[in-house]
Parts: sequence; structure tokens; C-alpha cells
Amino acid sequence: MGNGRSTNKLPDDPMPIESWRTVDWGNKKDELEKLKSFRLESGTIKQLRILLCGPSGSGKSSFINSVDAICQNRITGPADVNNGEGTDPELALIAGNTFTLSYKTHQIQKEKPGQHYPFVFNDIMGLERNTGICLDDIKLAMKGHVKEDYKFNPKSALDDSSDFYNKNPTSNDKAHILVFVVAVNINDVANQEMFKKMIELRLAARDLDIPQIAILTKIDEKSCPLVKKDLKNVYSSTYIKKAMEKLSNNVGFPLNCIFPLKTYHEEIDMKDEVDMLILSALRKILHLANDRVNATCVTATNQRANILNKT
Repeated sequence: MGNGRSTNKLPDDPMPIESWRTVDWGNKKDELEKLKSFRLESGTIKQLRILLCGPSGSGKSSFINSVDAICQNRITGPADVNNGEGTDPELALIAGNTFTLSYKTHQIQKEKPGQHYPFVFNDIMGLERNTGICLDDIKLAMKGHVKEDYKFNPKSALDDSSDFYNKNPTSNDKAHILVFVVAVNINDVANQEMFKKMIELRLAARDLDIPQIAILTKIDEKSCPLVKKDLKNVYSSTYIKKAMEKLSNNVGFPLNCIFPLKTYHEEIDMKDEVDMLILSALRKILHLANDRVNATCVTATNQRANILNKT
């Protein structure tokens, strides 16, 4: 893997295997109702902050757009995306294959203008094999030190003397969950160096008591003809399962914290099977983040009570 690419491709699926995870494909209405009724239990947090990271071109911005599309029941595009072709040479020189250059917060609008869900996404510059975002910038974003519109510099991390450095982050500025977005063709997008970067970020998140989850995107592309033919075959695909296992073995995610899905990128109409996979991943993301925030608040309350008792 010296050049960062493997010649060992995951096998195509000649026939579906027995499904190892179930999806109630006709349950979209109930999933949407659960999402609409989602509330934060902690009174100190106004909105859950979901920080996305991962290799360039894996679909971080497309995932944000897809969640927004489901919530508004129409194809939308609040986060800028790139199809990977025809990229401006100057942009490519500066940022490699990544298209997102600045720190952006994306609210998700409800059906009525001016109303938003109690969670936001933060999109950042992608990880590259040799360049890409500085890992220290991601760690600073986890801690809430990065201000909106900060332009990432692949050569150096944000300095605390910068106007974009938040010296006094609140609990609302900090990330409440770290979501790794990785394309399903892992052999083409990640090598051992990339896996080491992901592990370093996972350990940093762990030390900050931030839960982590992974989503596998682009499952409908030609590398997996079974799923390309019918998205409902996702959990009957040997190819998808091996990709999940590779990510689990190399980065340490439990398999129940890896969610394969397809994002909207060429469609002009919504599709229930696309929505169900995204909603399933989003439900896990929100529950993990909310549970951790609640646990943190309970711990803080108990600590304050102990201090008062001692005085």
C-alpha cells in the first residue's frame, strides 16, 4: 500500500446473502414523526453540534444536504458540494481534493421558515493522504475554539492569537458527537496513514468524552452492483459488510456504530429507501449525542451538589 492504493478490490456480489440487519422500509412516516418530536433533555444545551470529518470527497456536505432534503421533503442544497470533476486548478492546488475550505455551521430548517431542529452540522475541510486539514484544527473544533467562517490552512493549525479563535467556548460551541464520513470504496480512499489519522481523532474525541459514529457513503455506485440495482439489498451485500468490517478493524468502530447509506446527488425527487437509511443513521447520531450531553449534565450537577455539601 505504499502508494496509498490497494490492488485488492472487495468482491462483487453475485447473489445476495442473508440480511444481517433489518430495516422497516415502510416506516418512514414514523421515523419522521420521531425526528419532528425530538427534544433536548438538557436545559443548558440549545442545540446538539454534530461535527463531520473524513477523507476528502466522501460526501460530508452531501450528507448535510440529504438530511436537510428529508426534513423539508424536497431536494435542497444548503452545503456546497463538488462532483470531483472540473475542479478549478487553483482550488485543487490549495486544497487537494477537498471542496470545503471554511468552518461552516448548518442549521436544519423545519417545514416552516424560521424554525429549526435542535441540532446543527459543522462541515470542515477533508482529510487528505498528504495534506488536507490539520488534525489540530479538528481537535480545536471539538473543543469549540473555532469560529464560524475560519478558513482552514493545510500547513498550520488555528493560532490562539487569531480573530477566529474562540478563547472562551461554551458548552454550545463544543462538538457533542464526531461523525466520520467515509466512502464505501475504502481501498481507494484510505490507507494506513489515513486510518492512523482517524484513530488519532477518535482518541482525541474519547478524551473529550465525545461519542463517535461512522457512516459509509456512495453505496450505490458501480463497485457494488447488487446495491446499485436495489438499495434495499444494502444489508444483504457481502461488499458492504466487508467494507464495514474493514473500517471496524482498522479504526475500531463497533459494527453497530457504522451505517451504510446513499446521499442525494443526482436525484431531483425524494426516494423512501434513501431516506430510511439516512434517518436510521441520524437517529443513532442524535441519541448518542443527547445521551452523552445528559450524562455530562448529571455529572456536573452531582459535582456541584458534593461541593455544596462539603461547605
